[in-house]
Amino acid sequence: MPDFPVPIWTDRAATNRANSQHSTGPRSPSGKLRSSLNALTHGLTGKTALLPSEDPAVHQRHTQGFFDEYQPQTATERQLVQELIDTSWRINRVPALEAEVLNRAANPPTEEAAIAFDIVDAHQAIGKLALYSHRLSRQFHKTLEQLLDIQAERRTKEERDLKRAAALLEMHKVKGIPYDPAQDGFVFSNDQIEAYSLRLIRLNQSHHIGHLRFHAPLARQSASQMR
Repeated sequence: MPDFPVPIWTDRAATNRANSQHSTGPRSPSGKLRSSLNALTHGLTGKTALLPSEDPAVHQRHTQGFFDEYQPQTATERQLVQELIDTSWRINRVPALEAEVLNRAANPPTEEAAIAFDIVDAHQAIGKLALYSHRLSRQFHKTLEQLLDIQAERRTKEERDLKRAAALLEMHKVKGIPYDPAQDGFVFSNDQIEAYSLRLIRLNQSHHIGHLRFHAPLARQSASQMR
C-alpha cells in the first residue's frame, strides 16, 4: 500500500474509462480529446476573432490601443496591425479556455459528461491549448517584426525625401520663386516641408551651440596645457 493519498480524480478517471465502454460518445482518448476541443479551438482558429459571448466594447478598446501605438500609415501597415490585434486577442483568450476545461472536468453536469471528459482529458486539452498559444505567439512576433521593419523603412524614406524637399524649398526662397513639391514627385505639403526645414535649422543651431558650450572650452584648456 502506498503511504501517500491517491488523488480522487485518479480513481474517478479509472472508473470513467471503464464506464466509457458503455457510452455512445467518443470512446478512444484521441476521439474524446478532439470532441472536447472542437468548440474551444474554434475560438483560437476561427476566421472571426470576436466571439458572440465577448464584449465588443472591450474588443474595441483592445483594437484602438494597437492603432494608437503603431499608427499605421499604409494599407499594408493597417493589415499587419489588424493581424496583431486578432492574434493577441486569441492569445489573451487561452487562460479563460484553460479555466473552462478544468471547470468542465471538475464539475460535470451529468454522469455522462463525467465519463466523456475527466481530469486526465482536461490536462491533455490544456496541453493542446498550450500548443495553439505557442503558435499564436510565434505568429504575433513574426507579424510585429515585419510591421516594424516596414515602418522603419518608410520613415527612413520619408526623412530622406523631406530633407531633399527642404533643401529645394530653401533654394526657391533664395531665388524668390514659389515652390511646388509635386513637381519633384513629393507628396508633402509646403507646410510640412517648412516645419521640417525649421526643425533642421534649430537642430543645426543647437549642435553649434552645444559644441561651443561643451567642447570648445575643453579644446582651449587642452591647448593651454600643452604650452
